[in-house]
Amino acid sequence: MRLLRGVLIRLAVFAVSLAVASVLIFVVCALLPGDVAQVILGVDATPDQVAALRAQLGLDRPLAVRYLAWVVGMLHGDFGVSAVSGVSVAAQLGTRLPVTLWLVGFGMVVAIVVAIPVGMIAAVRNRKLSGFAASGLSQLGLAVPAFWLGILLVLLFAVRLRWLPANGYVPLLSDPGQWAAHLVLPVASLGLVQSAVLVRYVRSAFLEVLAEDYYRTARAIGWSRMGALLRHGLRNAAVSVVTVLGLQLGTLLVGAIVIESVFTLPGLGSLLLAAVGQRDLIMVQGTVLVLVLAVLIINMIVDWSYLIIDPRLRTREIAPTEPETAPEPTR
Repeated sequence: MRLLRGVLIRLAVFAVSLAVASVLIFVVCALLPGDVAQVILGVDATPDQVAALRAQLGLDRPLAVRYLAWVVGMLHGDFGVSAVSGVSVAAQLGTRLPVTLWLVGFGMVVAIVVAIPVGMIAAVRNRKLSGFAASGLSQLGLAVPAFWLGILLVLLFAVRLRWLPANGYVPLLSDPGQWAAHLVLPVASLGLVQSAVLVRYVRSAFLEVLAEDYYRTARAIGWSRMGALLRHGLRNAAVSVVTVLGLQLGTLLVGAIVIESVFTLPGLGSLLLAAVGQRDLIMVQGTVLVLVLAVLIINMIVDWSYLIIDPRLRTREIAPTEPETAPEPTR
């Protein structure tokens, strides 16, 4: 019963958060300076022409009415029509969203694959040269912007070695080989920078495990350091690490906007930047709301994953949402 109540509470928090986000997105876009109709018609348009286009676009209606119409349309799968291009916003989002999801998903896989072993080495050998080297590399990675790393990778692997394409995108169904080749550099740029952040948290989590009695007991009965960590410490450190992974996935979505610009990928980031430049508010609202929805879904999945990692949390109403409030490691 408590588990069901906890799930319902999380769903309610998700719905309220999404509703509040939609209001904020709509109001902020509506209060931005400038006039969409004036942008579309140009500086030579007469006031009557601007007023007529505003009426056609529905911009002359009260703010609350426009918001309700926008929400009702989205509930039916209609995000509106771009005021600049006349293309359906939902169609554009459906085309661009997979590109961003591939980029963010593979970027996080790269970050995890790099961060967990490097973080474990930095913790187990924290007083030795290899441990200092692992920690130093993570500190160096924190100072490197993703777009700058992307430019360096392009210069090396695309311009000098000519192993990979420098930019562009090929759909998966069109050519799987070229699809993978075009994603390698942007995924590496995003994932390697994020792995530097994760290494610090993985190292900290495993250092706490090394100080626990159950780890020392495992070592005393003959387990190796890595064996004891993998057998007894990985799950105990997972709560804090998973929390950080959830937070970093939101950061990856934001970082993907920059990476898409560097590698000219047709994802949500490039769509959002183009819409902002053209003052296409309908497109901006829909794109930002989809990004917010993705972050909320990620946070909810991370929240529920605590129940799998630590069964004790199934008897609680709300799982922790911050690394500092993570439960004590299970014995």
